Amino acid sequence: MLEQMSERWLPAWGLAAVAFGGASLIVPLYVVELGGEAFDLGILFATGSFVGVPGALIFGNLADKTGKRRIFVILAMVLTATTMLVIPFLDQILLVIIANALLWFGFAAAVPVLTLLAVAGEPENRWSDLIARLNKFQGIGWAAGLALGFALIAGASTVVDTITAQRWFFGACAACAGAGLLLGLRTLPPDPTAGEEPSPRRLRRRIRDAPRFNIRGAAFPFTPGRFDPRDLHPRNFVERFSPPLGLYFSAVLIIFTGFAVFFAPLPAYLADSGHGSTEIFGLYLVLNVGAAAFFGRAAMLAGKYEVIPVHMGGLLARGIALPLVAVVGVAVGGTLVGLGAISLVFIVIGMSWAVIAVTAATLVTTLAPAAIRGEALGVYGALVAVGGGIGGFVGGWLAGFGYVLAFGSAGGLVLVGIGVVRLLARQTS
Repeated sequence: MLEQMSERWLPAWGLAAVAFGGASLIVPLYVVELGGEAFDLGILFATGSFVGVPGALIFGNLADKTGKRRIFVILAMVLTATTMLVIPFLDQILLVIIANALLWFGFAAAVPVLTLLAVAGEPENRWSDLIARLNKFQGIGWAAGLALGFALIAGASTVVDTITAQRWFFGACAACAGAGLLLGLRTLPPDPTAGEEPSPRRLRRRIRDAPRFNIRGAAFPFTPGRFDPRDLHPRNFVERFSPPLGLYFSAVLIIFTGFAVFFAPLPAYLADSGHGSTEIFGLYLVLNVGAAAFFGRAAMLAGKYEVIPVHMGGLLARGIALPLVAVVGVAVGGTLVGLGAISLVFIVIGMSWAVIAVTAATLVTTLAPAAIRGEALGVYGALVAVGGGIGGFVGGWLAGFGYVLAFGSAGGLVLVGIGVVRLLARQTS
């Protein structure tokens, strides 16, 4: 009975995650439909990455100071439902960018509070399982949002124009968020008492050890998460982290900047190549399913072989695949053959993410001393988000000179990151 009571609110957040998964793609596509270009998507992408920093800090600190949990999760769900209702009525790109920033502010603000809520009042030996359950519901909801967008827009596009179909999907996402809010009001547990508060040090360790259903990272690895930008103070690198770990962190910043240079203008590129909203949703769904299906295999490879070579293999596959998307587009455009070819490349990009995600977490925890592994993972998350923000701006700007240049630069940055990881391999050997 205790287990049922402690997890009965997870479907509520899973419904909210459906809205986030759908929003992650429908908002960029809506900006394109309003006349937005790759540069506008770069701004949209970068603000969505950076805005999570104050969201996580403000809500996390308020949750710690007040001892409240429930109210902050409810506020995040209210913000999600409201923004998804408002965006389809906006016809100015700047207003859409602002509303999108509010949406991801709410997501980033809720994530640390949800983690605390998941483990409050529970014995420590259950924390990893509970955090894993939270990640699983969130990941499945995210993937379901993409699948819902594919199905709804495919059906609606046969009877209405594209922008109307997109607005209908915004309504569906708002309905999911609203359903999650209503269910959350009934099922979210009361705030814990002082004696039920988890130890921050033990909680960081359990977050590190908990399995993650990280499907959203396949296409949006820099979505705001649980980190503190104060971890990026240079003193941390000098006093706390070893040279190999600092070297790997420099590679992380370069690599994830490259990822963002690719993903920020990608919806505009696919639309300009002649693919409709339905096809684009299908491509992103293929990418994410490819990642989810390969996580088990990636973990097996990381356990069977040395971590760094496996990590470099995943990076190399993605570094080659990113510019290959532009090459395929130039060669075959928006034809059926082109859609099939790009789908195959997207599968490779998704599978490579499974390898990168598993091995990167393993590398950080291996290179960091046991006493500061939680802090090291916090720095890793911060660098991922910073790289996403920087890459968003750069990718949108470069795409103005051509997608081949933008995607080629993205692949080049990943290859530079591989070179840094190669230096790390020599040091650690």
